[in-house]
Amino acid sequence: MRLQCEVEVVSRLLPTCGLRGRGRGTRALLSLGRPPGRARDSGGGGVYLMVCTARDRVGARYKVQENIERFFTRFVEEGKATVRLREPAVDVCLSKANASNLKNFLSAVRLAHQGTNIGALPLSTLVPAKNSEVEKPKTKMIITSRRDYPLTKNFPYSLEHLQASYCKLARIDMRVLCLKKLRKLDLSHNHIKQLPATIGDLICLQELNLHDNHLESFSGALCNSTLQKSLQFLDLSQNKIKALPIQFCQLRELVNLKLDDNELIRLPFKIGQLDHLRFLSAARNKLPFLPSDFRRLCLENLDLFGNPFEQPNPLVPNIQLKIPLTLLECAARATKNYRIPYGCHLLPSHLCEDLEVAKTCQCGSACLSSFIQITVTMNLHHVAHTVVLVDNMGGTEAPIICYFCSLDCYSQFLDRYLQSNG
Repeated sequence: MRLQCEVEVVSRLLPTCGLRGRGRGTRALLSLGRPPGRARDSGGGGVYLMVCTARDRVGARYKVQENIERFFTRFVEEGKATVRLREPAVDVCLSKANASNLKNFLSAVRLAHQGTNIGALPLSTLVPAKNSEVEKPKTKMIITSRRDYPLTKNFPYSLEHLQASYCKLARIDMRVLCLKKLRKLDLSHNHIKQLPATIGDLICLQELNLHDNHLESFSGALCNSTLQKSLQFLDLSQNKIKALPIQFCQLRELVNLKLDDNELIRLPFKIGQLDHLRFLSAARNKLPFLPSDFRRLCLENLDLFGNPFEQPNPLVPNIQLKIPLTLLECAARATKNYRIPYGCHLLPSHLCEDLEVAKTCQCGSACLSSFIQITVTMNLHHVAHTVVLVDNMGGTEAPIICYFCSLDCYSQFLDRYLQSNG
């Protein structure tokens, strides 16, 4: 029986000599078994615990039967345990083990200590460990040229950080999508045009860098995947994206979002739902104005430099008001205003999508397709602590959309506006 974990063998005689152990383990392979060629007796007298490390692949052997003073298993659920031996007087400290495998291994060691019949024990032949069994798992790989990109070998499954830049990749390698421990994926400076929905299966992914590729869109399926709970950093800068999907704002764990140097004509309608967003850059796009929900953001740093923002004019409204209101409009407003639960099991999916992007009037009421729209000026310091100037004139203001559910609401706003600018 074998177990891969980190091991520290600590002599209990060290304190008497005024010495102490290192306090940290080494990657090791533990084996419970008998040396090759040993005669097969019925008892457990020939069973040894062998510890192999990268420095000592042959391994150190410790007799097991009636040689264990105590098992310390208080933290076994965390993959930690200690086996205290009588002779030699050492503690074998185990850590970073799979909890289930550790329990099974300790159970087998306990049976061998008690002298259980060898035939009933899951023993291994005690042979030197292979390099791959005792080497520390590789967690980081950086590739910065096509020449170094692995074509015939798989990526180590233990990878947590993978960078593959300047490799001229036209699509994401399916082998990358099997790296379930991946936390940081950097595919910047490639030729990727489309993202597979299976990126959403990388359940630990926290950072995704796709800077300087050929992306034209960002899939709504990705926004509905497990990335909702894990993704904190997303760099889509220097691509060809014109718009982000409605579902984009489901990525609610985002802290840092880079959208610079794309062809964006609008930001996500419900961008205010990104509660954790603190750093946003969307410089050098084609944004004429900001969505109404933008005012709900609370940012540390904001960069909207180089966008062709329109000059707002509240006196020239875009009137989409329908009087009398349609039955659909009345029902939609009531659903949102009274917070009536809804879903695809109750309503057609297209109605659910419409309700998700319902506008909010200045009075707080909802409106669907019957509204009055204007643009007003907003000082970006209202939503961000640090603001990069939006133009070469030193401005920190940008136009933002406002909606009104009725003529009455618009009239009240207009009165206040004229008084403040009179």
